[in-house]
Amino acid sequence: MTAWTSTWQVWAALAAVFASLTAIFAKVGVDDIGSDLATFLRTLVVVAVLGTILLATGQLRAPGHISSRSIVFLVLSGLATGASWVCYFRALKLGPASHVAPVDKLSVVLVAVFGVVFLGEHLSSGAWLGVALIAAGSILVAVS
Repeated sequence: MTAWTSTWQVWAALAAVFASLTAIFAKVGVDDIGSDLATFLRTLVVVAVLGTILLATGQLRAPGHISSRSIVFLVLSGLATGASWVCYFRALKLGPASHVAPVDKLSVVLVAVFGVVFLGEHLSSGAWLGVALIAAGSILVAVS
């Protein structure tokens, strides 16, 4: 990896760009099919793309030793992801993407709170202000 692709900020920004495209593409995609089928099809695409990446990079092999703790939390993460996608696609089926996506981004606020409560992370007063502004902005966009 080059220096610019080795920073979390670049990958986080790319995640935001692709997440925004997810909302737009998904809103159009659920137009004439059920939200659960749309979620299923999206999941198949994700599995295929990740399988291709693993194969192309030589990472598609036995994972070696994975602790039971890691397995439990990765399974829980997968279940939470699945539940999030089902709910997100259902919301997109029922409402405008410009309102659904900001409410979904309240996850940023919840991650900050959960990170402090469950992971012992510490946020500065400036970071808390940012979290509050994200919450306020998400709510304002969703209800306006």
